[in-house]
Amino acid sequence: MIRKRYYIYIITNSSKRSLYIGVTNSLKTRLEQHYLNRGSNSSWAGRYYCYFLVYYEEYKYINDAIKREKQLKGWNRAKKEVLISRMNPEWRNLNGEISF
Repeated sequence: MIRKRYYIYIITNSSKRSLYIGVTNSLKTRLEQHYLNRGSNSSWAGRYYCYFLVYYEEYKYINDAIKREKQLKGWNRAKKEVLISRMNPEWRNLNGEISF
């Protein structure tokens, strides 16, 4: 049986001034979608060129992932920065490490 996984993720743009938080069941596919949508005014992430993965968490159940996404969206910028820095101190682009 294939185990389903869900992810919350934070992406940013090259200047690291914008943060976008989302939830997905395929992090690789979602990152590709964000990349292809860059510069598009049809979405917030596209408008601000957010497609660099800097943080993610994995969940077994979608309800848990959605709950965490909502929690993080309620945080202020400083708290989000601390969270990202604990996992990824240099705010490296993690896109190339995702190959699930």
